[in-house]
Amino acid sequence: MLRFLVRRVFLGVVTMWVVSTAVFILYFVAPHHVAQTLAGRQATAQTIALIAHRLGLDRPILDQYGSYLWRLLHGNLGYSYVNNESVTTIIKQDLPVTASVAIGGAVLWLIIGVVSGVVAATHPRSAADRTVTGFALFFYSMPTFLLGELCLLVLFYELHLAGVTFFPGSGYVPLTQDPYQWFVHMILPWITIALVTAATYSRLTRGSMLDVLGEDYIRTARSKGLAERRVVYRHGLRSALTPVLTQFGIDLGTLLGGIIITETVFGLPGLGAQIYNAISRQDLPVIIGLVLLASAFIVAANILVDIGYAVLDPRVRLS
Repeated sequence: MLRFLVRRVFLGVVTMWVVSTAVFILYFVAPHHVAQTLAGRQATAQTIALIAHRLGLDRPILDQYGSYLWRLLHGNLGYSYVNNESVTTIIKQDLPVTASVAIGGAVLWLIIGVVSGVVAATHPRSAADRTVTGFALFFYSMPTFLLGELCLLVLFYELHLAGVTFFPGSGYVPLTQDPYQWFVHMILPWITIALVTAATYSRLTRGSMLDVLGEDYIRTARSKGLAERRVVYRHGLRSALTPVLTQFGIDLGTLLGGIIITETVFGLPGLGAQIYNAISRQDLPVIIGLVLLASAFIVAANILVDIGYAVLDPRVRLS
């Protein structure tokens, strides 16, 4: 296990270096007019040159790359071109919002997806199977922004007209400030993310469960007289969750990097909104910092997924 972890962490570090280098090439070597954008259309050439010099954009590329890697090694993601605020500070401010939406939504979609997938797989070609499949296809085809707007229309606007003010339409309350209000403000974003994403997990779980329930060791367990519930959940589901775990690691890592559409629809000041603003203003340090953060989450999620394989499936051994 220790050798496996060391090897995976090393590969993760190499991956992060490749990503950081690719990001540098994309945003610093490719033609940009950052100084011109920050200076404005009416700026003189001298003003543009002064801004480029202050930001270090007039230095040789290799010199910029060396400084860039040195800052990353020391945990310094730089400062925003727009307000000169530390990128690390920006991430610390906005990450709790995105983490609240992503983790809560992930727990909800995992429960809905796995439970509905197991029900469909254990009752193939039944009314329950067709119902689960129909709902999965419906929500799988539903754009996130459309489902979010429908939630706002039905659960916020219409209920408010009827005098029910339980669901807030937008905003965020920190968990440390008021846990109840935090929970209430997260319900609609969680529902939006969970219903769209759970469709994928329902289909994955159903397909994987159908394959596993046809294996020889499942038939052997049944022939020994084990209860069907134990056969399905103790032996079948544990092995069937391997592809679900893979998808979960990728999805959660991606969401933690920023949920642009959901945060925009519900007015949440998270990393998704920060990414949108940074791209609009060509704020390169913020863009780079958020890209690296998302990459780090995905790398970490993949390491945890590999470890989870051995926990879920005894046939998998880490070496």
